[in-house]
Amino acid sequence: MINTGEILQTIEMIDQQHLDIRTITMGISLLDCAHSDPKVCADKIYDKITGSARDLVKTGQAIEREFGIPIVNKRISVTPIALVAAACETEDYVPFARAMDRAAAECGVNFIGGFSALVQKGFTQSDRKLIRSIPEALATTDLVCSSVNVGSTKAGINMDAVAEMGRVIKKTAALTADRGGFGCAKLVVFCNAVEDNPFMAGAFHGVGEAERVINVGVSGPGVVYHALQGIKGASFDVVAETVKKTAFRITRMGQLVAQEASRRLGVPFGIVDLSLAPTPAVGDSVARILEEIGVETCGGHGTTAALALLNDAVKKGGVMASSSVGGLSGAFIPVSEDEGMIAAAESGVLTLDKLEAMTCVCSVGLDMIAVPGDTSAATLSAIIADEAAIGMVNSKTTAVRLIPAPGCQVGDTVEFGGLLGTASVMPVHGQSAETFIARGGRIPAPMQSLKN
Repeated sequence: MINTGEILQTIEMIDQQHLDIRTITMGISLLDCAHSDPKVCADKIYDKITGSARDLVKTGQAIEREFGIPIVNKRISVTPIALVAAACETEDYVPFARAMDRAAAECGVNFIGGFSALVQKGFTQSDRKLIRSIPEALATTDLVCSSVNVGSTKAGINMDAVAEMGRVIKKTAALTADRGGFGCAKLVVFCNAVEDNPFMAGAFHGVGEAERVINVGVSGPGVVYHALQGIKGASFDVVAETVKKTAFRITRMGQLVAQEASRRLGVPFGIVDLSLAPTPAVGDSVARILEEIGVETCGGHGTTAALALLNDAVKKGGVMASSSVGGLSGAFIPVSEDEGMIAAAESGVLTLDKLEAMTCVCSVGLDMIAVPGDTSAATLSAIIADEAAIGMVNSKTTAVRLIPAPGCQVGDTVEFGGLLGTASVMPVHGQSAETFIARGGRIPAPMQSLKN
């Protein structure tokens, strides 16, 4: 039974503490769209997406009005296009991205994810075609997001793919130079990618998923920050318990919205992803949570320990609140999307090396980080390799979303607008990674892969 106090508390969380449903994402299988004729395939992709998701936005808006809960984004994820287009007799996969873009626009969603390939152990010809198409696809579409999974704990790291993705990122930045390299903000390189992630830019609909599914991403850094302000000076045990209880309340709201959207759309409920995904708004920052725990500035000593506590407590609270917690649940640290992270990066306290250490204990990885435009492809690839190694060895999802901002140097800022925020260009090490990346081949899977 929900009492009056709980209702008033939820209203305060929404009204004053930035609590929202970050996204309702409909996953759609496109496996039945495969066809040897690329035009037929593209048409089938468009028809399947628009037919499946035509009521998604309308339903989300109705739930917002009736429940008074903000739903910031309505999104779509689809089967990795490298699988769908494999039967097509074509070298150019850009038309499939454009079909996705038109369908997303027709449905009225914010983004569509799934222009993706899974190459952790090797390439198919279709994978190679898709990866070659990524720069032009992202430069000529507005809503399409792309991802490539280059490693896993089971397979190791495909270093040929890592090397190629450094070049792809550079080309994508060049083709979208007039927008600060914006195309790179829609491109994620994964290790251990999950099949039910509702968050962009890395969402795709895994082959183990149902025909259609509803996944919901909830976010509430402001709520957690507010809760911690009430326990200043308390021990870490109390901090952890407070975060767990807060995460429980946030996730319950996400479960309610997910089940209601599932019922109204006639689509199975998949998962609630409780990820503390920040925004550029003041008071909606993961960095400020870490500083409330006691770190003077995010990136200073103690940051990694504070983030480990936060991430663990969020997961524990969320698991108790929902029958199906999934995706990437935890705490995100996208630099350009977090007001506190932006400030810490601009002050020089938060560095790329410290961010890499933080990714060992939180969700995802090096996210929305702008680096100098003249950063080499090999250096980008080496950063990807380092982050993939963390994911592989620790059996966790890690990802890299780097923006080599064309014409920008350390200290410059790049404006992306909206939830993508403002990126302060961060320094990278000047030592060459050319010899390391040129080796190619595969970094073998670690011992912990042998679990059978």
